[in-house]
Amino acid sequence: MRQELLSLPKGLAEEVSKNLVMVARLIDEEPEQAYAYSRIALRLASRVAAVREAAGFAAYATQKYSEALAEFRAAKRMTGSVELWPVMADCERGLGRPERALAMAGEPEVQKLDKAGQVEMRLVAAGARRDQGQLEAAIVTLQSPELASSSVQPWTARLRYAYADALLAAGREDEAREWFGKTLEADKDGATDASDRLAELDGVEFVDASIDLSDLAEDEDDDDEDDEDAAEIAAAERASDVAEYYDEDDEEYEPLEQSEADADADAEGDKA
Repeated sequence: MRQELLSLPKGLAEEVSKNLVMVARLIDEEPEQAYAYSRIALRLASRVAAVREAAGFAAYATQKYSEALAEFRAAKRMTGSVELWPVMADCERGLGRPERALAMAGEPEVQKLDKAGQVEMRLVAAGARRDQGQLEAAIVTLQSPELASSSVQPWTARLRYAYADALLAAGREDEAREWFGKTLEADKDGATDASDRLAELDGVEFVDASIDLSDLAEDEDDDDEDDEDAAEIAAAERASDVAEYYDEDDEEYEPLEQSEADADADAEGDKA
C-alpha cells in the first residue's frame, strides 16, 4: 500500500494515508465511521488499488454488498490478484445470489489462492449451500484435510466452528458438541462463541456476578419493612375480628388471648 501511495503527491498521499488508517482502526467497532473515512479516501485517490480495497471492506462491513463488490472488482482489475475472490463470492451471498457464490467456488481463480484463501472459499461455499437449505451438502463441503488436521492455523477455529454449527443445524447434536469442543481448543483468542454454544447444549445457565451489593442491602431493608407492615396488618385484623364477633356488653364475651406477635407490637408501642 505504501508503494501505491508514493505515486501520489506528498500532501495528498499523507491525507489519503490518514483516512486509510482510520478505516483500519474503526472497521471492527465503528463500521459506519470507517465507511465514512473510506469514502473520503476514495474521493481523493480512486485510482489507487489499496484505496478501492479499503473502500470495499468498509462497505462490506456495513452490509453494502453491491458497493463492496464493485470496489473489490475494481481493485482486482488494478492488481490482477485473486486474493479478494472469496469475499467477492460472499458479497454475492449477501446480495441473495448463493448460486453465483457456488459458481465462483468452481472457477480457476480458487486454485490460485493460498491455503488461507482456499479455506475461506470453502467457508463461503458452505454458507451458500446453507442459504439454499442444503445442510448435508454444507457439511460435506466443510469436510477437508484442513478440518481433519490437528495443526492449529489462523483459520482452524472458524472452520471447526462452521462445521459444528452446520452439524447442529442438521440435528446432529452429539457431533456438534464434539466439534464445538474442538473449536474451543483452537480458539485461543476467543474469536468465536464456542464456549457459549457448548454451555447451551449442556443446559448451563450463567448468572450475572456483577450484582450491586448495595441493591441487595436495600432489598433486605425493604423485606424487613414489609415484615413489620405485615405484622401490624395481622394484629389490626385480629383486633377487628374481636370487635366484630364479641360485644363487651354481651354476658358471654370472653376476650381472646393475646398472641405473642400482638404482645410484641404492644410493647413496641409502649416504648414509643
